[in-house]
Amino acid sequence: MAAIASIQFAAGVRAPASAAKSLKATSSSSSFMGARVAAPARSVRTAAAGGLKVEAKYDAGVGVFGNKAGMTQLFTEEGLCVPVTVIAVQAGNVVTQVKTEDTDGYNAVQVGYDQVADYKITKPEVGHCAKAGVPPMRHLEEFRLVGAPTHELGAQLNPSDIFKVDDVVDIRGTSIGKGWQGAVKKYGFSRGLMTHGSKSHRQHGSVGAGTSPGRIFPGKKMHSQMGNEAVTARKLKVMRVEEDCIIVKGSVPGKRGNLLRIAPSKIVGKTIPHKLQEA
Repeated sequence: MAAIASIQFAAGVRAPASAAKSLKATSSSSSFMGARVAAPARSVRTAAAGGLKVEAKYDAGVGVFGNKAGMTQLFTEEGLCVPVTVIAVQAGNVVTQVKTEDTDGYNAVQVGYDQVADYKITKPEVGHCAKAGVPPMRHLEEFRLVGAPTHELGAQLNPSDIFKVDDVVDIRGTSIGKGWQGAVKKYGFSRGLMTHGSKSHRQHGSVGAGTSPGRIFPGKKMHSQMGNEAVTARKLKVMRVEEDCIIVKGSVPGKRGNLLRIAPSKIVGKTIPHKLQEA
């Protein structure tokens, strides 16, 4: 036991105080083949010894929200036909809260979008918007920044002031739900024979050995829910920007009317630094 304790101490692992008492009690009650053995105590790794470091995702800047209106096409000056997505911007996109390291421990700007009647949201949300001096907003979300924010509470965010033509943006939305699908459609598995007496046409096949390990490993690609998850389309080129819409090249997640989060594209070394300083 002294050797085990020395190994745990050298590795930076300590046992809880209650484990020492339970170790003595277990050693007198546990038995295997007639011999008294001590049940090992569950060790807990300390944060200082393990060097835990928690990092959050930062945005390249404050963006806006919009709704997917649909797809169309534009013709460039060279005569090329470019597929584009039109993002409609409704009433909203106002700053509802400004967070700094001194007051909240991190820098962020909370943006409200989609102005609604006060009875359509909760009373705490109505009071939160009233404190900022803005109408009730359905959606509230933060843009976390590396440096201190310069936005004022209640300021209006216009897409034409944030984005310009030829800028690249990251657009996040909820993808279209496909329901419960098999592995052939979801992951592109090859199907079995359709003739010659085959009884496994679109089955995914074996999922593991029966005796050892006798279980299915986590993350195994099997039939499951497809779609209806948060997806980010990165580095989409901005084709046109107006007060009530943003037109980007390519497709964006979701169907028409889907809520979208448009932010400056995160490019390491350009829009965000290589190494973030610890707060």
